[in-house]
Amino acid sequence: MKKGSPLYCLLLNIAAVSLLLPGCVGLPQNVRPVSNFKVDQYLGTWYEVARLDHSFERGLTKVTANYGPRDDGGISVTNRGYSEQNKAWSEAVGKAYFVDKPNEGYLKVSFFGPFYSSYVVFELDQANYQYSMITGPSKSYLWLLARTPKIEEATRSKLLAKAQALGYDTSALIWVNHD
Repeated sequence: MKKGSPLYCLLLNIAAVSLLLPGCVGLPQNVRPVSNFKVDQYLGTWYEVARLDHSFERGLTKVTANYGPRDDGGISVTNRGYSEQNKAWSEAVGKAYFVDKPNEGYLKVSFFGPFYSSYVVFELDQANYQYSMITGPSKSYLWLLARTPKIEEATRSKLLAKAQALGYDTSALIWVNHD
């Protein structure tokens, strides 16, 4: 990996955040993970529709997350996005494990060694697994994911209302360009 490359910078930023948050696998206040979570239905590719800003994703478009099974019972995580500024793709590969029960959307994710952070699925289309909302250990982390790059307005409104009611600053969301 070349020093100064988009991937190098992305991984360096993720490492810095991971070092600041060792063991941060808690839940934000009033946020509860979904129950009856079916990991097999969750696996596959998700498009990042919207997110709160963080240095490790700053400037990225066309962001996707791909989840797959690991031999050790965990989940492989591959996050990928395109930097318009650098005209290059960035990719971060990690692993996730359930914190409590495998039927609860409460996981811990790591992109660097022993450093884990919360990955909490707190809203999910449990009928068809077409959209979800994810948070980290605090309300400064929020992602809206979907199986397609865009979501219907009614779904968008419903998700934003839930996030606002829980105390997330939805006015600060970045709507990800997938064109």
